[in-house]
Amino acid sequence: MSSSLGRVYLRGNTWWIRYSFRGRRIRESSHSENRVDAARLLRKRLSEIERGLLPGNKAEKLTFDDLAAIVRNDYIANKRKSIVHLELHLSHLRQHFEVLRAVDITTDRITEFIAKMQVEGYAVGTINLHLATLQRAFSLMVNAKLLSHDQRPHFPYLAVHNARSGFFERPEFEAILAHLRDELRAPLEASYITGWRFRSELLTRRWLHVDLAAGWLRLDPGETKNREGRAFPLLPPLRALLEAQREHTSAVERELGQIIPWVFHRNGQRIRCIQKAWETARRKAGYPTRLIHDCRRTAVRNLERAGISRSAAMRMVGHKTEAIYRRYAIVSEADLREAGDKLATLLENEPKAPAKVSPIRKGHKRGTARG
Repeated sequence: MSSSLGRVYLRGNTWWIRYSFRGRRIRESSHSENRVDAARLLRKRLSEIERGLLPGNKAEKLTFDDLAAIVRNDYIANKRKSIVHLELHLSHLRQHFEVLRAVDITTDRITEFIAKMQVEGYAVGTINLHLATLQRAFSLMVNAKLLSHDQRPHFPYLAVHNARSGFFERPEFEAILAHLRDELRAPLEASYITGWRFRSELLTRRWLHVDLAAGWLRLDPGETKNREGRAFPLLPPLRALLEAQREHTSAVERELGQIIPWVFHRNGQRIRCIQKAWETARRKAGYPTRLIHDCRRTAVRNLERAGISRSAAMRMVGHKTEAIYRRYAIVSEADLREAGDKLATLLENEPKAPAKVSPIRKGHKRGTARG
């Protein structure tokens, strides 16, 4: 087989192929003494080039380090906040896949990796995060046409059954707040109302994000986990909270003689973490397992209770998919009991239809069998 695009030729007892790619002449052994095998390999390489893919002999040289590099560059280019965890995921993946070429990382080898991580006691969620990192690397390789779709393995994610289900009833929440300093109560109250992520979305709010006149608390695009902007209406309790916080901030500004940009602060300094104070307060209140993140679940439940449409509620709290939202839309026993009472009331008040009496046809006696 010979053409202007490539040719096959014999070298010793082995058939080779030759073709051009990006101005370079490439020679590749078919590792076969059969000319038909070489011709088939040449057609495959020319087809890959035609589809804009890196020819197979080049793709087959890609290593795990190439996968790690492309996903690392993607994190950096897109300024992803989770880049702080990326190296941890890559280090675990590297221990298992470092000696392999990218094309050798197959589904069965990924399954071996999962089994190894399980034996070592890693949680299902942790394993899935490692898999997501590797899958992202392969997707980037395919998008860059360095690998074909056929060379991307299937990723057998594990089912997660340990999703937390905690939420607050109001008295429980107030019991914990009673053991916290005033400057820490305000952001927690805001979290209870809005369901926004505490550290990344509430503690980072500046006064430029608060529009008291129009009635909105805002997150700019790029600040959120899903990179989309968001706004929460200033409901009366949230407005009262922010107005009180504005008065407090103004008083501290006059005392210090400086402008304070942060909505939630400790004597003018941004509050970055309250974990130790939270742990002490929840223990004193008698709720040692409560999490700050339970405020987010509580807010979602309250939106459901209020009858807010699911699409609007998802926009308010920042859930991009309905599947994730449903995990937070927790129903308590009290909710179920209230729903049961409403159903019972409906059934009791349903109009009763009069009993229907069927007339006895002539020629038939009650209790006699039909023949």
